[in-house]
Amino acid sequence: MRITKKKVFTAIIIIVLIAAAVISFLIIYAKKQMEKIPAMTAQECLDYTLRDSANAVISIGTIKNGESGWTVFGNNSEKLPDELHTYEIGSVSKTITAAMIAAAVRDGKINVDDTIETYLELPTENVYPTISELLTHTSGYAVHYFESPMIGNFFTGRNSFCGITDDMILNRLGKLSTSGADKSWRYSNFGFAVLGQILESVYDREYTGLADDFLHDLGMTKTHISDGEGDLGNYWDWKPGDAYMSAGAVVSDIEDMLTYAQLQLDNDEPFALTHNALKEVNATPADYEMLGMRVDSMGMAWIIDGKNGFIWHNGATGNYNSYVGFCPETQTAVVVLSNLSPNYRIPATVIGIKLLEEAQHSDFSE
Repeated sequence: MRITKKKVFTAIIIIVLIAAAVISFLIIYAKKQMEKIPAMTAQECLDYTLRDSANAVISIGTIKNGESGWTVFGNNSEKLPDELHTYEIGSVSKTITAAMIAAAVRDGKINVDDTIETYLELPTENVYPTISELLTHTSGYAVHYFESPMIGNFFTGRNSFCGITDDMILNRLGKLSTSGADKSWRYSNFGFAVLGQILESVYDREYTGLADDFLHDLGMTKTHISDGEGDLGNYWDWKPGDAYMSAGAVVSDIEDMLTYAQLQLDNDEPFALTHNALKEVNATPADYEMLGMRVDSMGMAWIIDGKNGFIWHNGATGNYNSYVGFCPETQTAVVVLSNLSPNYRIPATVIGIKLLEEAQHSDFSE
């Protein structure tokens, strides 16, 4: 039987239309499912996420009335033994980088109003952002820029940022000028890679050693730059000295992250500096607002929900997602650490925000 070009073209059109219809259905279905989330409690969100999730391990920690506690949940919301697990905290790492910047400000090594060429050797003809603009994601820089290691990382399934060196970041900076750039809020991993370069410059040490020492001095002895080791597996690959580590390479456990949350509530230096609003951004998308995620202002990395009085940050890697949020007025805090993909059902951020909201009206134990 002879197949004509017309029949082939018609078949292609039919396949495209069917694919478009399926995609449209999935988008509508996902939207309908998302619309159910605002009415759900934190426990209902957790139960839905953990339903028939055999390998799930979610640690949830809370602080209220000066007391802290944590619980580990597994498949079908079963309470697991009180064992500490090692999680990638993703972009919550940015708040640690910001605290290190704040410590450098306190010690007179950095001024956040300086532009970055004050601390880095860069071409003089470009216009560069201030450190404050990097901290608040208002630098005009993109979320990241393509570098050659990303090709190999894509085909091997590695972390996209693995193998991107300091020299690559500095070379990229030399090609960028923020003259006339849009300085509205745009989340930038690249900006925090640059902040890592600045810390290395002022302290004349690699970021990994700086961060590990900083964290251990805080009493967070099990929190460190990832070495790929841990009990939950599927950690991102990093190479020694990778430039994007300052944007998302920290691993931790629930006890250390509760220590970190308490440091935020204590509001001593250098953390007090990181909570002050540096920039009003009004950058809450409609879908964020529906889920209770407000981005009204920015401190040093921390996102400020001006409506509810919350300060928060979340994190996501390929196989983990996390949330840290606190309310200075009520002295409450919530930490959610998950070994599930951020795209799997309801993420840690939504569960964490709901827990923090519920805590304002009841005891965590209720």
